[in-house]
Amino acid sequence: MIFGHTRTRRRQAEANEHQQINGVDGASGASPRIRAASEYEIVIQTMKLWSIGERIVHTGKPEWGAGEIKTATRTTQDGRPCQLLQIRFERAGLKTISTAFANLIPADDAAALSAEPLVAPPINGVGNGNGTSHGQSKEDEFAARLMGEPGTADIKSKMTRLPDSATDPFTTPQSRFKATLALYRFAPTGGSLLDWAAMQSGLADPMSRFNRHELEKFFESFVMVRDAHLRKITAEMRKTDPASIGLLAKQAPPAAQQALRRFDTMR
Repeated sequence: MIFGHTRTRRRQAEANEHQQINGVDGASGASPRIRAASEYEIVIQTMKLWSIGERIVHTGKPEWGAGEIKTATRTTQDGRPCQLLQIRFERAGLKTISTAFANLIPADDAAALSAEPLVAPPINGVGNGNGTSHGQSKEDEFAARLMGEPGTADIKSKMTRLPDSATDPFTTPQSRFKATLALYRFAPTGGSLLDWAAMQSGLADPMSRFNRHELEKFFESFVMVRDAHLRKITAEMRKTDPASIGLLAKQAPPAAQQALRRFDTMR
């Protein structure tokens, strides 16, 4: 009897040793290595795999314009599968991007203005065919467009809207707050104004459709919308996640930090 118990214990010890050597999980019967491989395959099957030649838009950098994938390599980041892509963007040149960090969407899914040129609203229904109207100065034509003449409200709306990442109610307040702060990276001068216009319009060259004065006026309207939204989302953050305001503000552009300080003095 004693010998039988000894033999049973020895077999159990051998079994335990075998599990330790092979890394077998007693609960599932599978080794961590096998489980990890299985999880990897599941992620690979469900993740979007980009291919060479596909055109995409980087949602975090829409001002880069559409990009064409030049190389695509499978890799891992922190144990999770992803791709390392070389992409040539219309407005930023060649970039190397990991899908572990970048949110990419097909270029066809990215909202963009049509390629139709702006046509100034005619006076008494009469135009000259060149996008200007008889009897109107260029300043008057532009003012009329901004005041919402037929066919122009859509353009103004698109040039002053905020991206979905800043307004989507199905995302967290923290996510919307961070995306709104990032909009303060744009300024109404130089290349920054053109980057902003490219993001808003989807055009690789916004100056092919708008002049600089028009872009500056649109930017002024955009700033008003952006500031009002930041004030609103900041108030929401104070109720739901006040600790994150300071942390995210430290990472924000200087203009965003100044805006938050202004809001504090207005409270």
